[in-house]
Amino acid sequence: MKKTLVLLTRNEIDGLKAMLPKIPFADADEVLAIDYRSTDGSKELLALQKGIQVIHQEKSGRGEAMRMASAQAKGEYLCFFSPDGNEDPADIPKLFSKIEEGFDLVVASRFAKGSHNEEDDQFFKWRSWANQVFTFLANLFFGGRRMTDTINGYRVIRKTSFDRLCLDAEGYAIEYQMSIRAKKAKMKIAEIPTYEGNRIGGASKAKSIPVGFKVFKLLLKEIISGKKFLNNANA
Repeated sequence: MKKTLVLLTRNEIDGLKAMLPKIPFADADEVLAIDYRSTDGSKELLALQKGIQVIHQEKSGRGEAMRMASAQAKGEYLCFFSPDGNEDPADIPKLFSKIEEGFDLVVASRFAKGSHNEEDDQFFKWRSWANQVFTFLANLFFGGRRMTDTINGYRVIRKTSFDRLCLDAEGYAIEYQMSIRAKKAKMKIAEIPTYEGNRIGGASKAKSIPVGFKVFKLLLKEIISGKKFLNNANA
């Protein structure tokens, strides 16, 4: 078994109803849903109507969800997808195809040539600008392959690479940590351009200012800690 598609959900019933018919499930060998205490029918829709294995997450946070997925998945490649409308399901086979070329990590970039960011039509692009600043700093401090989007969670990674990175960040900061540590470990990284759509079903659960502070703290931590995580992985 090679390809595991991981759906990350928390009260995403509206997004699921819109996205599930568009997801190319046939391109994955295994489909898992990591759900954090949904109360809107998301779990029932996934398990009962679609027959998708739902893993119940008790500790909050995207970091915890990704670690649970890695522990449970049987596939060699883990593709993380949030069915909230922002992420284009048509990119799932593209991500799997790209990592099969021999890469360790492939990110769907909202800032690469040919991509579209949710804020592109807005005058003030606060979230976009912040993301690009953090990506610039990651490229500056950690070198390796230049990335255009280190923070987007829509990505695929080899399970062995995920384990080697010893990711311990909480919440949305785990995606930035994954990009930084992949750079530190000199892993083979690629990106594909993606079209970020508008969110379906309410406001984003990622609050920009608190998430920004966590990401900044993580950046400082990773600058100071160097490659200690590699020693832990080899222990």
